[in-house]
Amino acid sequence: MSNHLGVVLTFPVYLVDLPEDAKVEDRVAATAGYLGGAFDVESLVENLLRQLAGNQELVVNVYDATNHSNPLVMYGSEIPLGTPSPSHTCMLDFGDPIRKHHMICRYRNRPHVPWSAITTSSGVFIICMLVGYIVYAAWSRYDNVKEDCRKMEELKKRAEAADIAKSQFLATVSHEIRTPMNGVLGMLDMLLDTELKATQRDYAQTAQICGKALISLINEVLDRAKIEAGKLDLESVPFDLRTILDDVISLFSSKSREKGIELAVYVSEKVPEILLGDPGRFRQIITNLVGNSIKFTERGHVFVQVHLADHSNLATEAKIEPVANGMNGHKDEASAISTSISQNTLSGFEAADSRNNWDNFKLLLSYETNEMPYEIDSEKVTLVVSVEDTGIGIPLHAQCRAFTPFMQADSSTSRNYGGTGIGLSISKCLVEIMGGQINFVSRPLVGSTFTFTAVLQRCEKNAISDNKPVLLHPLPSSFKGFSALLVDKRHVRAIVTKYHLQRLGIASEVVGTIELALSVLSGRNGSSLTSMGNKQPCMLLIESDSWGSQMDVSLHATLQEMQQNDRTHLLPKVFLLSAAESDKVKTIYSVDSVITKPLKASALAACLFQALGITQPSNENHNDSGSLHGRGGSGSLHGLLLGKNILVVDDNKVNLRVAAGTLKKYGAKVECLESGKDALTLLQVPHKFDLCLMDIQMPEMDGFEATRQIRAMEGKANEQADDGDDDSGSESTVKTAKWHLPILAMTADVIQATHEECTKCGMDGYVSKPFEEKQLFQAVQKFLDASMPS
Repeated sequence: MSNHLGVVLTFPVYLVDLPEDAKVEDRVAATAGYLGGAFDVESLVENLLRQLAGNQELVVNVYDATNHSNPLVMYGSEIPLGTPSPSHTCMLDFGDPIRKHHMICRYRNRPHVPWSAITTSSGVFIICMLVGYIVYAAWSRYDNVKEDCRKMEELKKRAEAADIAKSQFLATVSHEIRTPMNGVLGMLDMLLDTELKATQRDYAQTAQICGKALISLINEVLDRAKIEAGKLDLESVPFDLRTILDDVISLFSSKSREKGIELAVYVSEKVPEILLGDPGRFRQIITNLVGNSIKFTERGHVFVQVHLADHSNLATEAKIEPVANGMNGHKDEASAISTSISQNTLSGFEAADSRNNWDNFKLLLSYETNEMPYEIDSEKVTLVVSVEDTGIGIPLHAQCRAFTPFMQADSSTSRNYGGTGIGLSISKCLVEIMGGQINFVSRPLVGSTFTFTAVLQRCEKNAISDNKPVLLHPLPSSFKGFSALLVDKRHVRAIVTKYHLQRLGIASEVVGTIELALSVLSGRNGSSLTSMGNKQPCMLLIESDSWGSQMDVSLHATLQEMQQNDRTHLLPKVFLLSAAESDKVKTIYSVDSVITKPLKASALAACLFQALGITQPSNENHNDSGSLHGRGGSGSLHGLLLGKNILVVDDNKVNLRVAAGTLKKYGAKVECLESGKDALTLLQVPHKFDLCLMDIQMPEMDGFEATRQIRAMEGKANEQADDGDDDSGSESTVKTAKWHLPILAMTADVIQATHEECTKCGMDGYVSKPFEEKQLFQAVQKFLDASMPS
């Protein structure tokens, strides 16, 4: 029934009890019926296996062994197992005395060695061998790690020694290169102060420019080395951000005029006037970025903007373009090339970053007039500075390595643009040290826009202390209350001009054409100057591209007619804004004066003073080249050095001549020595000197050791003076002055470690060779200020 082999058992049921020896006939006659049962061997065995198998798989065979020579397989496979294993045979009794059955059981796989096996001698031996190997391997590993640590310590010491050697090498190379360069530039300065022919002066100025370019290159390489060595520290002094940007604009103004490109700067009103940070490094970043933009731009503009980070983020957050494949939003070179359509930018040329458009700029301006959620009480100020140009842009394949040092987009020997390719790398490092980030958007043949953030600190004017001088270019206040009418068809450019006029206190209104300007002046068609309270403007500023043909005749005729009809009491002065030289432009246009761009507040003020006939107050005198002003200072290097006795110690005779010539030019009395030992003899207390400039690297006795011994002599003299004051009795009220000669290291080495050594040995500061007027003024101001006691 089950289609399986099995055993069928039958038992007779008798009506009466029969004896055991009853015959067959008697049994048949007494039989009432039969009880029968069938046993399926396969089901029986599988039920047994489920109860007994456990984790190991059992193999069971059941045989009918009635015929011993040819047993019948009732359950299981006749295929022998691959791996023999111990088996167990047991007899099965189904109650049939004639037939014989037995069952053979074995594991399919060889069973695991029982735990009791480890107690055998072989198990103990194997375990001991394993433990010994583990101990040996661990000890060997410990020795290897210990040796590796020793090698790492040795390599660390060698790396530290190499770093020190690198710094010393840079110091030596810096000194050896800058020392003769100091002589070259110093002698050229002295040569230019003499009477020269025009050709000779041109040669000398060219040589001076080349020398300064070489010094700039050396400084860049040293800056990069100091950054890599972690030796670059930032200053924290008050500075005027707008003054720094004016200086940078002045630096590149002649180059921008030669190329005929617009160069402009705009700083948001919300940016504090005085900030606390490192002005030199901030200027270096701006100079690098603007210098690159001027170099690679042949038409269009270079535009520098400064805004607060909170306001700028609100204005540009929603308009950031996705950067695809590292190409600044462009899938290929073709999609990155500019179109010829005029854009609403500073110059009308398309900008690489679409966020720098008039709509976005207008949104930023609205934040200046409205109160924005910015923490005024916060000490930190995060600025966003962007430098936008319409130059050749950066090729797509070179954009990924724009900040890699010594790498350029065009590195061939026939490249059109020079440079070392290190400026952007240094700028990136400086920005990161300032806690900011730098990035760019560039499109080939369209231009580039570099944007960086800088975290500075807020500084109020009344918080500037005397020991933290700040360099300012104070703007005149004579123009406050004046008003002007500006004619400019470009919105962004007009805002830049209004920014500079506002810095001078001049209110201004912008119109698009001269016709509209005349309508506003005459009050025709209901036009009026609502933003200036209907006040008649005293000056009319006109952009050169808004000046049409024969405009000068019609303009002056209209103005004269307005005066005759009593529609204006005083004709406004007419100024032309032009990037060309003023003398050439004035012969072409009939205007009162020409304001040469790029605009700068101090230069604009000087032009207005002359054209309007206003006398400049004596306390506001300044020149466009950048006079030095400081808190409590004399206002000029000549005022500080006049009549001062200064000792210069240097083993190089050329450097002595240069330093003496420079100092004497400003009225100082100078004595020169060639060794530190001679300086000790001359500086025995008492002496007559007000300041000492001392070279560091000198034979026999260097500047550090000479300074230590000078300080020791002064200390003994001060102790004796104190003892003498104590012996003179308590009635004496006048104390002897303490001896402390200001000593400045005059060194060509500008490594930070040297600055630390100068401070440690008792020097008061240092000036790097070759020194310039600004640097020398900053170094000696707090020691030789006329308002301070000698």
